[in-house]
Amino acid sequence: MNHDDKLKQHVQAQFGQHAEKYVASETHAKGGDLDVLMSWLDPAADWKVLDIATGGGHVAKKLSTCVQHVVATDLTPLMLAAARAHLDGASCSNVTFVIADAERLPFLDASFDAVTCRIAAHHFPHPELFLMEAARVLRLGGKLVLIDNIVPEDAALGTFMNTFEAMRDFSHVRCLPVSEWQALAAAAGLHLEQSQSARKTHKFPDWVRRTLDDAEQIERVERYILEAGPNMHNYFSVQIDHGAVQSLEIDDWRALFRKS
Repeated sequence: MNHDDKLKQHVQAQFGQHAEKYVASETHAKGGDLDVLMSWLDPAADWKVLDIATGGGHVAKKLSTCVQHVVATDLTPLMLAAARAHLDGASCSNVTFVIADAERLPFLDASFDAVTCRIAAHHFPHPELFLMEAARVLRLGGKLVLIDNIVPEDAALGTFMNTFEAMRDFSHVRCLPVSEWQALAAAAGLHLEQSQSARKTHKFPDWVRRTLDDAEQIERVERYILEAGPNMHNYFSVQIDHGAVQSLEIDDWRALFRKS
């Protein structure tokens, strides 16, 4: 088994184990980024849309109310089953669920009017392949909305964030800086039309327990953050009370691309 296959096994194991937590997660179920996604897409009633790495199905659910059909994919069967149960309960009858690897999509060229991927791409071993596949399945002029956590351009800050994310979530591969996303998208034939950055506050106790159950592992993550220097604490707005991390802030990036 090669390194990429092992990484994808970690993704399946992690999301399969914690699938219901992602369906219930307020971070994923709510947020201004969902409104931004819908506003930028401005979807038409006859559209067919692909939601890559759907997770709890929150984007697919929102899209289903205003397009003809949504295909929701995920690498993890248990995660996809949880998303289907969530959307079935909400009477979303125009969503199809497909087990699929974001880097090897099982769809013909130019199959979709739009593609979405929200808070997932940091789990992909090869984000360049994901972007090439997204561009391939889009019709000419079609839109891709990508939303994901990003690291700052400063290498030390980026390494710190990717390290604590990998400690907290064994399926984490790498958050990219904006400059790298822009270069990869351009290489895939995707033209950046709009983008914005935002900061997301995570309440540490809830955030760390979404992916970890073991008290010793949770303590390791907290200790790593506590022992970081003031530069790290300042950038990520780490709030500490009585020696315990209460919250921190992470940047995310929202981008609208068009296949040119």
